Amino acid sequence: MGYSLIPESIHVFREHYSRKKFLNDVMAGIIVGIVALPLAIAFAIASGVKPEQGIYTAVVAGFLISIFSGSRVQIGGPTGAFIIVVFGIVQTFGYEGLMVATIMAGMLLVLMGVTKLGAAIRFIPYPMTIGFTSGIALIIFTTQVKDFFGLDIPDGSADFIGRCVAYTHQFSTMDFNTIAMGGFTLIIMAIWPRVTRKIPGSVIAIIATTLIVFWLDLPVDTIGSRFGSIPTMLPKPCFPHITLEMIRKLISPAFTIAMLAAIESLLSAVVADGITGDRHNSNMELVAQGIANIIVPMFGGIPATGAIARTATNIKSGGTTPVAGIVHATTLLLIMICFGKWASLIPMATLAAILMVVAYHMSEWRYFLKLFKSPKNDVLVMLVTFLLTVFADLTIAIEVGVVLSAILFMNRMANTTIIRRTTIDMETDPHALKDRIVPEGVEVFEIHGPFFFGAASRFKDTLQIVGKTPRVLIIRCRHILFMDATALHAMEELVEKALKDSTTLLLSGVHAQPLISLEQSGLYNKIEEANILTNIDAALNRARQLMNLPEVPFPVPFVPTVEREKI
Repeated sequence: MGYSLIPESIHVFREHYSRKKFLNDVMAGIIVGIVALPLAIAFAIASGVKPEQGIYTAVVAGFLISIFSGSRVQIGGPTGAFIIVVFGIVQTFGYEGLMVATIMAGMLLVLMGVTKLGAAIRFIPYPMTIGFTSGIALIIFTTQVKDFFGLDIPDGSADFIGRCVAYTHQFSTMDFNTIAMGGFTLIIMAIWPRVTRKIPGSVIAIIATTLIVFWLDLPVDTIGSRFGSIPTMLPKPCFPHITLEMIRKLISPAFTIAMLAAIESLLSAVVADGITGDRHNSNMELVAQGIANIIVPMFGGIPATGAIARTATNIKSGGTTPVAGIVHATTLLLIMICFGKWASLIPMATLAAILMVVAYHMSEWRYFLKLFKSPKNDVLVMLVTFLLTVFADLTIAIEVGVVLSAILFMNRMANTTIIRRTTIDMETDPHALKDRIVPEGVEVFEIHGPFFFGAASRFKDTLQIVGKTPRVLIIRCRHILFMDATALHAMEELVEKALKDSTTLLLSGVHAQPLISLEQSGLYNKIEEANILTNIDAALNRARQLMNLPEVPFPVPFVPTVEREKI
């Protein structure tokens, strides 16, 4: 599969698309559409918006993601990953602020896809992903305690600790009818997979509990009692009022939405590839997510991305092309038009129980615990990201997680870079100095590994071990494949110090990238072309030439230090 920005839907229709494939896609799309309905409503309510806005998102974003996706089986829509960031934006900036942040995030995603950053997203560290995913899951779980137990607490508890304190103080206000509906939902979702996996337990639980509440006229909270009736049509598109001040305030939340959408969608695509044996186009996938997130706010929706569970359901139900995703969106639209008015009867406790199960599966608690056996740096990244997600803010958690991961990685890379003074007994390779004569007044240093800003300070410190100022200083660069601006600056300081001390600096075994960097920085001319040699033998002979000593053929037998004075 190529990496050009061509949607998979076009590739599919260029191929032979059989009637059998079409029927399989239609059946899979209908099943996924039914699966997506309760999740779309639950995610919207948990995010602090109206339940129908989740359906709008699943319809519009689901359709657009399937049309433009870089994966043949990706199913898009609202997901649990967005709940806490969307809730925070809505509470602070209102829904119009969420619209602007989502559109900005969509533009960022398109830009990431067009500039081919799809592969780069895969370098987000696994401990960081587990950290904020587990943190999100814990927050989702705790936010549903109120509706599961029917507690008499105002909506919108400020933070995790405040929410837990409120639950403790008001736990005596629990409603047993509400607990019964929530508990019944959990039982159905636990038992139903033993009956069949084609229709998810969440759908059966919603139908069963809604009928029970309706027939017995139980006094429990429902979607209708809290939000009113659900519209039966998509709203007319409208564009938000955008100001520069709003853009400035929403840059950070928009970045968080874009990062979550990118990570979640590409992770979903990778999981799908593992099941189908196919290979997705990551850059086109990001463009698809971007287009969906630019358009969906205009129809009253919330941020969307690829949904792992729904994508897996699509594959297991027989979906093989984007047609299944298009049918899924169409199914949701038809359900909203034909049965939207009945959705208002769904108990809030049922949705809370469904989200608790979603949070449990989302938590990845087994991998969370397993990571404690990993290196300390990875454990630190995971815990910091997790704790910041829970006790601070997801935006801060992702930003700090990225920066901390980068710092620890650079520290790890710097530690792998060995900068040492070469002695006769430290090397055993064919190009070692053990069979070569190093004249008095010549010092040889070698750098092993990437020479970047993380290793530059170590380079300076290592050179300080030279006691007497040498007449010639040779830096062996045969193991340096990369040199950045900070390393070049350290090298420039060395050149200036060498000139000041009347020491001639020689470089041996310089590779292409460092050589180009030296030329572009002007250091190549300062060091002089004659002092940049291909190997250590040429460098040692150049040192002899500068010291008016006869050249020596290499390699030669080892000569003890006491004998070197004669040479």
